[in-house]
Amino acid sequence: MTRIAAVRGALPPNRHPQAEITDAIARLCLPEGADRRVLDRLHASARVGFRHLALPLHRYAKLDGFGAANDVFVECAVELGTEAVGAALDAAGLTPGDVDMIMFTSVTGLAAPSVDARLAGRLGLRPDVKRVPIFGLGCVAGAAGIARLHDYLRGWPGHVAVLLSVELCSLTLQRGDSSVANLVAGALFGDGAAAVVACGAERAAALPGGGPTVVATRGHLYPDSEHVMGWDVGDTGFQVVLDAGVPDVVRTYLADDVDGFLADHGLTRDDITAWVCHPGGPKVLDAVAETLGLPQDTLELTWRSLASVGNLSSSSVLHVLRDTLALRPPPAGTPGLLIAMGPGFCSELVLLRW
Repeated sequence: MTRIAAVRGALPPNRHPQAEITDAIARLCLPEGADRRVLDRLHASARVGFRHLALPLHRYAKLDGFGAANDVFVECAVELGTEAVGAALDAAGLTPGDVDMIMFTSVTGLAAPSVDARLAGRLGLRPDVKRVPIFGLGCVAGAAGIARLHDYLRGWPGHVAVLLSVELCSLTLQRGDSSVANLVAGALFGDGAAAVVACGAERAAALPGGGPTVVATRGHLYPDSEHVMGWDVGDTGFQVVLDAGVPDVVRTYLADDVDGFLADHGLTRDDITAWVCHPGGPKVLDAVAETLGLPQDTLELTWRSLASVGNLSSSSVLHVLRDTLALRPPPAGTPGLLIAMGPGFCSELVLLRW
């Protein structure tokens, strides 16, 4: 089985309380003198206390179009990615030269050469490192990325693989757009990065230290749900698609997905000692807890992550995994479940053994 040897996060230095961000978004998105009660209500109900942003708040008004925002994305993604991968390798007791494959995921910017190629020289990755850049999975990509690392390492059990996620959601905010979807995105999403170092079974056996193993994974693409979440790409960049029906999709499908997946491995929900869930937002988290019948404090680390940094898209569930390992490590040998959902609309489940 694949072993997760280390998980580390990285955040940009510009940290702002929610109230400051709300005021900035009012200036950027609402007409002058407009009633901002809807904006204030959406931001207050997001249950986000602080967020880290790629730029200081005053610089967002000066971004001149999609190209300028994407230039910032590339520069910041390389910096944060280098920091996150370097820290994760150090924590795993490995060097950049040990990495056989690096997978990069983001849905908030574009780069060719891809970000993984741009940071390879900075980190000291080998010139023969395998690279797999992925775009389009959105919030589900943290879980799906671990699943795809597992697929790779089953075929190459002696290898070391790295997943890097960088999401700079603030750079996608649409100025002059007072739609509910844009205001909700402005209330929830923050900027950050995370890296996972994983080893195949043969390499893990020779590596000191512990870490959870990946037992199995499963994805589910839901029918007729393409409209629920994603981007409309236009002249001004990425315009968010965020339907109010997301919690209903969760209630319709997630419980059956989880129960069927666990049953295939002789498990039930009661066997799971830690639920590592992506912080999609208060309504989504309430739907997850309700449909799975989880006790109130089960998703506490997820709620804490949402409050402290916001929803970091694909990086968020990796931050929750890091916090679970550091703050509330489950009993050794017990099963855990990592869950994320995203555009498609889809879910990805990763069965762990601590």
